Amino acid sequence: MADADERILVVGPSWVGDMVMAQSLLMSLKARHPGCHIGVVAPAWSLPMLSRMAEVDEAIALDVGHGEFGWRVRRKVATLLRGRFDRAIVLPRSWKSALVPFLARVPVRLGFTGEQRLVLLNRRRVLDKGVLDQTVKRFVSLGLPVAEAASGDFAIPRPRLAVDPDNLVELRLALGLSSRPAIGMMPGAEYGPAKQWPPAYFRQLAIWLVEAGFEVRVLGGPKDVEDGEHIAAGLEHVHNLCGKTRLADAVDLLADCQQVVTNDSGLMHVAAAVGTRVHALYGSSSPDFTPPLTARAHIHRLGLSCSPCFARVCPLGHTNCLNQLTPQRIFAALTAPPEGREPA
Repeated sequence: MADADERILVVGPSWVGDMVMAQSLLMSLKARHPGCHIGVVAPAWSLPMLSRMAEVDEAIALDVGHGEFGWRVRRKVATLLRGRFDRAIVLPRSWKSALVPFLARVPVRLGFTGEQRLVLLNRRRVLDKGVLDQTVKRFVSLGLPVAEAASGDFAIPRPRLAVDPDNLVELRLALGLSSRPAIGMMPGAEYGPAKQWPPAYFRQLAIWLVEAGFEVRVLGGPKDVEDGEHIAAGLEHVHNLCGKTRLADAVDLLADCQQVVTNDSGLMHVAAAVGTRVHALYGSSSPDFTPPLTARAHIHRLGLSCSPCFARVCPLGHTNCLNQLTPQRIFAALTAPPEGREPA
């Protein structure tokens, strides 16, 4: 077993959902080595989220844009970290993601094989996709002994992001939110349109929810503003918050929602990690690979013969896997009595 005061550097992923799932690895490391110090190298945008993870002792910004090489930035970060960590766990499988631990001269550098990282990583594992069939399992396995990881039979801690109640009070006032019970909607999906339920369906669902006495909060990034406007236009008690909040704000706003309706997206994983009841809409992707890590998840998928295809854009041109998933079905699920209780 590693020393209790071991210093572990984790190179984090570049997507919101993957960063949430990476917390499962951090939780596993802390459970096995309670006195260890965990540092996480991650994109600058993710630092507010990392601040909500109790297991992170130190967050180091790698301010490199998605797809950029950023040699000078990586070398600068590596210089700052040199001599400070005993081992590194590299979660992304790209060549450049292993550069910082290598340049920082971390003695043990572990990751999956990929992109000719023979020199950059001195501990490499072959990824058995049949055994490690979920992203979160792959992350957690890198913190385990080889034999245990290879078995695929190990506990997966569920992510749990901390909520800031003071920030939530300020947000409710600043955004003009009401005292109605809130439903969150996340219409975006960074990967591509084949993962997106039609905005018109979200809008129809919002209309019914307002009539049923709910407030609707549409959350997403700047790319989702137009869809958010389409959903909220002219509707009282429907707030388009896309592009108006920080990632940490989204954590608090989602924790304040009774339920959320979401595509398979990063914010889906955030909602799961704050304990909100999640209605996850799956089309081109699969809940077998990237499920919301919560017992309060309701998966909605049609299971057509052509899905999951994992394509960014429907290769058949119809996206029936989502277009045929009706708003009526989701509304019925949202307004159904809680499990274990009969209607009043």
